[in-house]
Amino acid sequence: MKAWTFRLFKGNISFQVPKQWLLVLLICLITVLTIFLFSLSAGSTWIPLSEVFLQLVGQIDEHTFVIETLRLPRTLLALLVGAALGVAGLILQSLVRNPLASPDIIGITSGASFGAVAFIALGTGVMSMAFLPFAAIAGGLCTAILIYMVSWNKGVTPIRLVLIGIGISAILKAGVTFMLVFSNTFITSKAYVWLTGSLYAASWSDVSSMFLWLLLPIPILLIFGRSLNVTELGDDVSISIGIRVQVQRFIFLICSVILAGTAAAYAGGIEFVGLMAPHIARRLVGRSFVGLVPITALIGATLVLVADLIARTMFLPLDIPAGVFTAAIGAPFFIYLLFHNRNR
Repeated sequence: MKAWTFRLFKGNISFQVPKQWLLVLLICLITVLTIFLFSLSAGSTWIPLSEVFLQLVGQIDEHTFVIETLRLPRTLLALLVGAALGVAGLILQSLVRNPLASPDIIGITSGASFGAVAFIALGTGVMSMAFLPFAAIAGGLCTAILIYMVSWNKGVTPIRLVLIGIGISAILKAGVTFMLVFSNTFITSKAYVWLTGSLYAASWSDVSSMFLWLLLPIPILLIFGRSLNVTELGDDVSISIGIRVQVQRFIFLICSVILAGTAAAYAGGIEFVGLMAPHIARRLVGRSFVGLVPITALIGATLVLVADLIARTMFLPLDIPAGVFTAAIGAPFFIYLLFHNRNR
């Protein structure tokens, strides 16, 4: 027996869960939990894992400031950011049927970066920095709508969406560079740290507000997730069984924008996580979208947790942006994918 069958509501609802999927899910959960606890333990002050656990369950309060104020919000934010970027990349790769698609390549992250840098350059001193996430999300959303409108020609095809996204991304990156050149040194350095991708100075308000943003796409993914498997077979097959391809494509594009834009808003331009996590997940559990979502989220969380752990512990007293390490791994991975798919 390769799968367990579950029946709910007196058998009116039934579904099968592959044993391999459950095993992979369990391994991913254990991996994330282990790295999570180690992240709370490691730093300029080493705290034994046993004391970290006792602190979390409220048995001791010796390390309240270090763990609960400094490390726990940052680690939770890294987990949420990685999960959001991973699922955003999975949606785009399934949507456009291209293994090289990801939020940072198709232009969504560039739009979020443009919105954030514009806010830093023009809004600092006029508006509170609490509005930075809204600027980043608005930038990503406007960019996605622009890409969709420019790509429209009696419908939107995946290849046109990708190519126009890459072109608009290049224009936005040029706009970011233009703003940085004409900004003062303080704003430029602040923007560069954000663009590289850093979880420095994460707070509980960041964690709670990002968590609320991430709740928005979950119902949509649960309702429409299965139909996305069908769209990977082509538009003609999808239309023949009654799927409104263009409407679904736009809905999922907005979901990807919310996930990637929120991650960029709270952690900056952490790149390649949305590219790597879906590919690793498919190697482990196949291509079913609904089954891939939790695995991809956990793998994305693992990548960002590890990157942030290395960033803040390996070069003490310096705190290196986590995006440096995701890019160091992701760039060779992208070149590998280009080489592997060169004849497709």
